Amino acid sequence: MTKVLFVCLGNICRSAMAQGILEHKIKELNLPITVDSAGTSSYHIGDAPDKRMQAKGLEYNIDISQQQARQFTTRDFEGFDYIFAMDSSNYNDIVALAKTEKDKLKVSLFLNQSSPNQNKSVPDPYYGGEQGFEDVYQMLDIACDAFIKNLNNE
Repeated sequence: MTKVLFVCLGNICRSAMAQGILEHKIKELNLPITVDSAGTSSYHIGDAPDKRMQAKGLEYNIDISQQQARQFTTRDFEGFDYIFAMDSSNYNDIVALAKTEKDKLKVSLFLNQSSPNQNKSVPDPYYGGEQGFEDVYQMLDIACDAFIKNLNNE
């Protein structure tokens, strides 16, 4: 069973949606993957995803309303095979918590799945308009497809 963790700052927009999209795809494809998400900050612990992100998910038949934000911990290195950061700031925060080289190797920027070695960040749509949520959804959807393809090619 492959275990995937998505991480952004608050775990209410980008990582929550990435979790929802990948869960939706693995259910459709009946893949042995489990998915979770977390935030590097403690701002939103216990909160549901941002209402705007929930609405965007529902446009694509993805319901993320039951998720609850949690904070990334060092225990996550033990529990997950892949830890995908949404941007370089969160990547750096996660890697700083790693105790071993093996832990560090589990961490990468998620958009490197669809744009290898480009180190692109998923922009935070929180302070943007409606188009920002659509753009983030599309980026994450493409990267989730690429991850599944890449995983199948390993």
